[in-house]
Amino acid sequence: MSVIRIILTVLFIIDCIGLTVLVLMQEGKSAGLGTIGGAAESYWGKNKGRSMEGLLVKITRIMAILFIVLAVVLNINKF
Repeated sequence: MSVIRIILTVLFIIDCIGLTVLVLMQEGKSAGLGTIGGAAESYWGKNKGRSMEGLLVKITRIMAILFIVLAVVLNINKF
């Protein structure tokens, strides 16, 4: 195994663990469905991107893209 493949595999494992932790830290999306009548337009509903939940969503997207890219790169030689 080459050194680059070992480094990519270690990064892939770290990304898998980090992605799992990030997904478990997020709130469920169904938590706000009972307040659709008007409470969803509160301060936290409008500024979700600036809150901790919004930050977790952004980091999750980045780590998911990294996961897919690393999975493809590590499996190129399998074909």
